[in-house]
Amino acid sequence: MTPWKVLLASALLLSSGATFAHNYQVGELEISHPWARPLPPVATVGVAYFTVSNTGEADDVLLSAQSPIAEKVEIHTHVKEGELMKMRKLDDLTIAAKEQQQLAPGGLHLMLMGLKEVPELGSRFPVTLNFKNAGKVEIEVAVDEATAEHAEHEHAHH
Repeated sequence: MTPWKVLLASALLLSSGATFAHNYQVGELEISHPWARPLPPVATVGVAYFTVSNTGEADDVLLSAQSPIAEKVEIHTHVKEGELMKMRKLDDLTIAAKEQQQLAPGGLHLMLMGLKEVPELGSRFPVTLNFKNAGKVEIEVAVDEATAEHAEHEHAHH
């Protein structure tokens, strides 16, 4: 194989790796496409989104999450109070058997509080999810505006 073909093959493999690294399996749960928006350098809070699917016969529960880039990570949702939408902390999040929970803009999400490191466009950061039955899994959250725009577009159409 010529050197330029080796280089091209390597580039293709490296670029496709990001796609494959975006699904995670733990027990009967599959975590798909974790993502976050890039933030300004002065940000102190961030948000992470993903979909978790339960292929098992029993419910599971997301109990907590941690990330080295934040002092604490909380599970949040949006609720309507009168004419206002407000965020509310959840103690946990049930993923029913044979169902999925989508963490997406305007709904469920992980709130990263007290950022020690601000996620920048093109970067990734780890988050550890703690499930009642499936246990712990570390995922990588991709920071990408195009991903954020795509997910918002998809969310708006469902």
